[in-house]
Amino acid sequence: MKKLLTTLSLASMLALAACGGQSAEPSGQNGEEAATGEAKVMKLAVVTPDERSLTKGLYKFQEIVESETNGSIKVEVHPNGQLGGDREVLEGLQLGTIEGTTVSTGPVAQFAPRFAMFDLPFLFSDTDIAYEVLDGPIGVDLLNDLPEQGLIGLNYWENGFRHMTNDVREITSLEDIKGLKIRTLENDLHIDMWRELGANPTPMAFTELFAGLQQGVVDGQENPVGNVTTSNFYEVQEFLTKTGHIYNASLFMISKAFWDTLTEDELAIMTMAAEEARNYQRELNQQEELEAYDFLEENGMTITELSAEEQQKIFEKVQPVYEKYSSRIGEDLVNQLLDAVQ
Repeated sequence: MKKLLTTLSLASMLALAACGGQSAEPSGQNGEEAATGEAKVMKLAVVTPDERSLTKGLYKFQEIVESETNGSIKVEVHPNGQLGGDREVLEGLQLGTIEGTTVSTGPVAQFAPRFAMFDLPFLFSDTDIAYEVLDGPIGVDLLNDLPEQGLIGLNYWENGFRHMTNDVREITSLEDIKGLKIRTLENDLHIDMWRELGANPTPMAFTELFAGLQQGVVDGQENPVGNVTTSNFYEVQEFLTKTGHIYNASLFMISKAFWDTLTEDELAIMTMAAEEARNYQRELNQQEELEAYDFLEENGMTITELSAEEQQKIFEKVQPVYEKYSSRIGEDLVNQLLDAVQ
């Protein structure tokens, strides 16, 4: 199965490359670049800090690409929002001023709407199911929505299951969520989900979130636990509740403007490096999550597990989100996704 999925992913990338408007003679084989022998520079931007598995995955990609291309491509990693928040980075890829990134499906859905289906609440019960769907035909097919947005999607990395934190009260029930100002992604589905739960959702760039929590602009936020630790949210948040309301894949993407300059050999190296970096990053993220809860408790956070009854109440409360976004995404596609998950 793994070999089949890898073949599907590679075939999709080659198809995207063929649609990229390249001439019969590959770019980079003539002209000024060949005459000067200058390396192509590939800037990778991400909002997460160096310690986060997503950033470490980009460093792994850098290592492989620079080694395999013998320096013909120089990769620069810009972590911690140095080049902007998720939206700014995506726009940079579209403009060709940034060459690559890994970004959660939530922000990507603002540009390519079908990706919203991966953020439907409580869609995936565990990572194995998520990997099989994302790396399989459904996930590969959605990557074909990106070239018309100036983006090339190579595969899906892992941000992880999102949990909520706040600095007001311990959340042990659905009722406790009501009235809290919760920072969300800049994504309509996420905003609607928190409204259904009775919170006051406040979209905010990740790069502004720590200050927003510290200054009381928002009471809390929701993120994978790896972001809570590496971005030091535990310094300004007392309570974490394991809601696991959304599993966040993180798309690894390259600017189409840059992709179209690559030779056939470089395209193959990019695809191979993206696959190796994805596997490395997912494994790191799993380990990161295992260690995070002990770290947060040691640093004063209260970690709460919801009862099965309260989890069910939350699940039932967010069902209108499925009804609203199924019609937007396409009911046939959502049903296909739900069948695949089952």
